[in-house]
Amino acid sequence: MDINLTFSQISDAANEAYQYARQQKGGANANYIPYLANIDSGLFGLSVMLPDGRSVNVGDTGYRFGIESVSKVPTAILCMRQTSPQTILQKIGADATGLPFNSIFAILLENDHPSTPLVNAGAISACSMVQPAGDADAKWKAITDNITDLCGSAPVLIDELYKSESDTNFNNRAITWLLKNYGRIYDDPAMSLDLYTRQCSLGITTEQLAVMAATIAAGGVNPLTGKRVFDSGIAPKITTLIATVGFYQHSGDWLYTSGIPAKSGVGGGVLGVLPGVLGIAAFAPPLDAAGNSVKAQAAILRFMEILGLGIMNGDRVTVAADK
Repeated sequence: MDINLTFSQISDAANEAYQYARQQKGGANANYIPYLANIDSGLFGLSVMLPDGRSVNVGDTGYRFGIESVSKVPTAILCMRQTSPQTILQKIGADATGLPFNSIFAILLENDHPSTPLVNAGAISACSMVQPAGDADAKWKAITDNITDLCGSAPVLIDELYKSESDTNFNNRAITWLLKNYGRIYDDPAMSLDLYTRQCSLGITTEQLAVMAATIAAGGVNPLTGKRVFDSGIAPKITTLIATVGFYQHSGDWLYTSGIPAKSGVGGGVLGVLPGVLGIAAFAPPLDAAGNSVKAQAAILRFMEILGLGIMNGDRVTVAADK
């Protein structure tokens, strides 16, 4: 079926979804990272970006929050850019663990690979794959330049969050050395863990994340800058990873109910990709038990319901140009 939308319908849906979700209660800030525990729990923003550059921004969309696990998406893209999607499959994998994002047990169960670059183990492994090998500064530049290309503007390191993360990342230290034991760290372990910790500590806005999501939805072309950031063949690969593990052990429930592949982070951000149609992002600090933002989920779910969209619907969706 063909679905023909106007930009006004998309704008109205975003505003209605925002008003609906802001009434949702429940959840709590991540308390195991001191910086995140102290973020204003009332902050909430929703952004939508189309491949042609039109956007809708409602609420606190200019607030810089910790990107956290959403950073796994751009670094997975970077590794695919520098090597290939097939190399990622061989060296890391693409299977959902069905377990929490920071699970050590998942590594023990599948010791031949870290499962996917969108959980902690695979993301640390991905950071070890970033080129050039052995040069922390050059690797960091590659990571941040890639995010800048995807967003059309640069993220900013939140020093206090980086320190807070570094002081409390005991579980990730254990993951890193276990991966080293299995031969799944491809550069210096301490460097790889530090790069992962730093990338999680980048400050990002919902407006920037929506641009990143729309760049993926547009097959690698940034809707604001017009730059081709990555080859179009990478887009379905990263979208598949997002669909299968973006909400960790709740990924199946999320895709079943919302119809849109989305990636969450414990900073409160969620990035969603509807291929060929739009990118969407939302942010609110209170999380559910799995580490996913309560209001961000509610907003994106409601937005999809209003417009009747879904990746599995088989619809051909077009958005009319402004008159």
